[in-house]
Amino acid sequence: MKNSASDESLNYVESEDDVDEENKDVNGGGGKYGLNRLASEESVEEPGDDRHASHTPSWPQSYRMSMDMYSSVSPTINFLKSPLSRQGSSFLRVRRRPTSEVLVTEAAVPLLLHDDQDHHHYHYDDEKGHRVVVKQEQLLQKSSHHLSLGGLPSQVDSPARKSSFGQALLNGVNVLCGIGILSTPYAVKQGGWLGLIVLLLFALLSFYTGLLLRYCLDTHPGLQTYPDIGQAAFGTTGRIAFAVILYVELYACCVEYIILESDNLSALFPNAHLSLGGVVEVELDPHHLFAFLTTLAVLPTVWLRDLSILSYISAGGVVASIVVVVCLLWSGVVDEVNIHSSGRAVNWGTLPVAIGLYGYCYQGHAVFPNIYSSMARPNQYPALLLACFIVCTVMYVGVGVMGYTMFGEATESQFTLNMPSHLLASKIAVWTTFADRSITYALTMTPVAMSLEELIPSNKRSYLHVIAIRTLLVISTLAVAISVPFFGQYIHTYIQYYIYIYTLILPCASYLSILRNKVNRYQVSLCVLVIAVGLICSAFGTYSAVLSIVRSLGA
Repeated sequence: MKNSASDESLNYVESEDDVDEENKDVNGGGGKYGLNRLASEESVEEPGDDRHASHTPSWPQSYRMSMDMYSSVSPTINFLKSPLSRQGSSFLRVRRRPTSEVLVTEAAVPLLLHDDQDHHHYHYDDEKGHRVVVKQEQLLQKSSHHLSLGGLPSQVDSPARKSSFGQALLNGVNVLCGIGILSTPYAVKQGGWLGLIVLLLFALLSFYTGLLLRYCLDTHPGLQTYPDIGQAAFGTTGRIAFAVILYVELYACCVEYIILESDNLSALFPNAHLSLGGVVEVELDPHHLFAFLTTLAVLPTVWLRDLSILSYISAGGVVASIVVVVCLLWSGVVDEVNIHSSGRAVNWGTLPVAIGLYGYCYQGHAVFPNIYSSMARPNQYPALLLACFIVCTVMYVGVGVMGYTMFGEATESQFTLNMPSHLLASKIAVWTTFADRSITYALTMTPVAMSLEELIPSNKRSYLHVIAIRTLLVISTLAVAISVPFFGQYIHTYIQYYIYIYTLILPCASYLSILRNKVNRYQVSLCVLVIAVGLICSAFGTYSAVLSIVRSLGA
């Protein structure tokens, strides 16, 4: 199987010429990446035996690298040391820390093996078409010493396992504590004070499913990402389905960013508008104007060759969340923006809306496998996950209580919309959110864009193709954003389809599928219960949200 999908992924990282030049000396002669030299020490199978071909990782192969950009708060910036001539023709040669998925993919390692196959051997095709058996230990040793993203030598023994507990904690909090924190006061308004019990329940269930992902990853050393788990559980179809669900959710987040910035800036500048005369007169109100300007602001960021700088700056996402919370507290305590509302104990009619919004607070499962795979001490993962959920839950509950106490039944879908625009704290909160989301937009859109770029044949992929795909994606998010005027109902609707699926349902289903011969009745019952909760909340909440939107449009 010479022309495997894994071989094509090499072109995605670098052009063929760059690969041949930069690895000629490293390989020590003997074929691509020195596999022939390894083969001399092992046995050779007859050609034509393709029984393991189906286990080669399929689309998307860029998932690990792109999601590491999205979640990492401590990337390297070695690309600053490289001359421009080394950037080559590939648009996506990223100078950042290598990951095991990239290394394994470059060597065309099968993701999963048959039960009767030795799990310590991998099969390749050499240059003469013979099947070569290579020990896993030799491959990983070769990869760790000689390969890195972009063809540079790696100086680490285990590139996939080097994040400390503190770095992993920052990554986890950075992913979990997103813009959902802006909507927690609105969720408290919709569900009432007792609705906070739902938040705590979802925190508990999400923590449990996060642990299940770890057990799935531990079943095989080749599993590194969420789509890998999908392939292990349900085959290639599962891998593609898992990836599509996650990519749609990321795309929806980009639409959400446009809506969020448009709402916040129009509240800060309510009199802004734009009138264009000529053959066709165009009148833009504040919402449409700022949606358009936000799109123009983020468009150049998705064209960047290297997103390491943006990923490094996105570490400020944790700081940005803290700043926004402090601004809310300052407005209530110092500026005395407070209507002293006692609120309601529970709002049964709008409780489904609160259920959806609370579920949105714990949507980090897409990158939990990446974080676990990058930890230097993976046995600390349960403690890490617990710390992430405790920190984020405390912030969510605190903001929800403060916001609903301050604004009561007048609470908007984002509490920044309730803060008086003339106050300094309000301006700081709005501009902090704008700056953070403008940077995060590119990191969020990149996994979606890279997955689409993979579909273009490597010999036809060019800079113009990349620019065209990413530009069309950004324009499409603007089109969706200006066509959905109800932020609260919109975010709640798409949450029901995707958040519950990959946060509650898929981890349990994958766990039962992969470990079906090892789980006991208690574990099966608990997983079935979590799946049932996810299905019921998703169906009931989606119906409620769609009905609310229909009523709003008809009003």
